Amino acid sequence: QVQLVESGGGLVQTGGSLRLSCTASERFFSNYAWGWYRQAPGKQRELVARISPTDYARYEDNVRGRFTISRDNAKNQVYLQMNSLKPEDTSVYYCNRYGPTLVWGQGTQVTVSS
Repeated sequence: QVQLVESGGGLVQTGGSLRLSCTASERFFSNYAWGWYRQAPGKQRELVARISPTDYARYEDNVRGRFTISRDNAKNQVYLQMNSLKPEDTSVYYCNRYGPTLVWGQGTQVTVSS
Protein backbone atom coordinates (compact mmCIF):
# COMPACT_ATOMS: atom_id res chain seq x y z
CA GLN A 1 0.00 0.00 0.00
CA VAL A 2 1.35 3.40 -0.98
CA GLN A 3 1.99 5.69 1.95
CA LEU A 4 1.83 9.46 1.85
CA VAL A 5 3.68 11.47 4.49
CA GLU A 6 3.21 15.22 4.64
CA SER A 7 5.35 17.59 6.70
CA GLY A 8 6.29 21.22 7.06
CA GLY A 9 3.16 22.73 8.52
CA GLY A 10 3.08 25.05 11.47
CA LEU A 11 1.85 28.31 12.92
CA VAL A 12 2.70 31.51 11.06
CA GLN A 13 1.49 35.06 11.03
CA THR A 14 -0.37 36.63 8.16
CA GLY A 15 2.05 37.31 5.34
CA GLY A 16 4.39 34.55 6.38
CA SER A 17 5.66 31.58 4.42
CA LEU A 18 5.84 27.82 4.79
CA ARG A 19 7.15 25.02 2.61
CA LEU A 20 5.31 21.74 2.74
CA SER A 21 6.82 18.44 1.68
CA CYS A 22 5.23 15.14 0.81
CA THR A 23 6.95 11.82 0.36
CA ALA A 24 5.10 9.07 -1.48
CA SER A 25 6.09 5.44 -1.47
CA GLU A 26 4.68 5.15 -4.97
CA ARG A 27 6.74 2.95 -7.26
CA PHE A 28 5.69 4.81 -10.37
CA PHE A 29 5.73 8.27 -8.81
CA SER A 30 7.05 10.04 -11.89
CA ASN A 31 4.24 8.71 -14.07
CA TYR A 32 1.52 10.51 -12.19
CA ALA A 33 0.22 14.01 -11.66
CA TRP A 34 0.23 15.01 -8.01
CA GLY A 35 -1.76 17.53 -6.08
CA TRP A 36 -1.90 19.39 -2.84
CA TYR A 37 -5.29 19.51 -1.18
CA ARG A 38 -6.57 21.14 1.99
CA GLN A 39 -9.47 20.73 4.34
CA ALA A 40 -10.60 23.33 6.83
CA PRO A 41 -12.83 22.42 9.78
CA GLY A 42 -16.40 21.86 8.66
CA LYS A 43 -15.52 22.12 4.99
CA GLN A 44 -14.90 19.68 2.19
CA ARG A 45 -11.42 18.82 1.07
CA GLU A 46 -10.38 20.97 -1.89
CA LEU A 47 -7.61 20.88 -4.44
CA VAL A 48 -5.28 23.88 -4.32
CA ALA A 49 -2.55 22.98 -6.80
CA ARG A 50 -1.49 20.17 -9.07
CA ILE A 51 1.55 19.30 -11.13
CA SER A 52 1.71 17.05 -14.17
CA PRO A 53 4.37 14.43 -14.92
CA THR A 54 5.97 17.05 -17.17
CA ASP A 55 5.99 19.72 -14.43
CA TYR A 56 3.02 21.65 -15.75
CA ALA A 57 1.45 23.31 -12.70
CA ARG A 58 -2.04 24.64 -12.19
CA TYR A 59 -3.50 26.51 -9.26
CA GLU A 60 -6.88 27.35 -7.84
CA ASP A 61 -7.79 31.02 -8.02
CA ASN A 62 -7.49 31.60 -4.31
CA VAL A 63 -3.80 30.59 -4.17
CA ARG A 64 -2.51 31.53 -7.61
CA GLY A 65 0.45 33.86 -7.36
CA ARG A 66 1.12 32.92 -3.73
CA PHE A 67 1.67 29.14 -3.82
CA THR A 68 4.13 27.18 -5.94
CA ILE A 69 3.99 23.43 -6.42
CA SER A 70 7.04 21.46 -7.46
CA ARG A 71 8.25 17.88 -7.53
CA ASP A 72 11.43 15.84 -7.30
CA ASN A 73 10.92 12.50 -8.99
CA ALA A 74 14.28 11.17 -7.79
CA LYS A 75 13.10 11.59 -4.20
CA ASN A 76 9.42 10.75 -4.74
CA GLN A 77 8.56 14.11 -3.24
CA VAL A 78 6.13 16.91 -3.95
CA TYR A 79 6.47 20.37 -2.42
CA LEU A 80 4.21 23.34 -1.84
CA GLN A 81 5.85 26.69 -1.25
CA MET A 82 3.29 28.98 0.36
CA ASN A 83 3.95 32.70 0.54
CA SER A 84 1.82 35.66 1.62
CA LEU A 85 -0.25 33.38 3.79
CA LYS A 86 -3.69 34.49 4.90
CA PRO A 87 -5.89 33.35 7.80
CA GLU A 88 -8.21 31.69 5.27
CA ASP A 89 -5.34 29.39 4.29
CA THR A 90 -5.62 27.72 7.69
CA SER A 91 -6.31 24.05 7.01
CA VAL A 92 -4.88 20.57 7.13
CA TYR A 93 -2.90 20.10 3.94
CA TYR A 94 -2.63 16.78 2.14
CA CYS A 95 -0.87 15.53 -0.94
CA ASN A 96 -2.21 12.82 -3.20
CA ARG A 97 -2.26 11.77 -6.79
CA TYR A 98 -4.32 14.01 -9.01
CA GLY A 99 -6.99 11.80 -10.48
CA PRO A 100 -7.35 8.37 -8.92
CA THR A 101 -6.38 9.16 -5.37
CA LEU A 102 -4.60 6.89 -2.95
CA VAL A 103 -5.38 6.36 0.72
CA TRP A 104 -4.97 9.74 2.35
CA GLY A 105 -2.12 10.46 4.70
CA GLN A 106 -2.43 12.29 8.00
CA GLY A 107 -1.77 15.66 6.49
CA THR A 108 0.04 18.59 8.01
CA GLN A 109 -1.66 21.43 9.88
CA VAL A 110 -1.15 24.98 8.69
CA THR A 111 -2.42 27.74 10.94
CA VAL A 112 -2.19 31.37 9.92
CA SER A 113 -2.82 33.89 12.66
CA SER A 114 -4.18 37.35 11.97
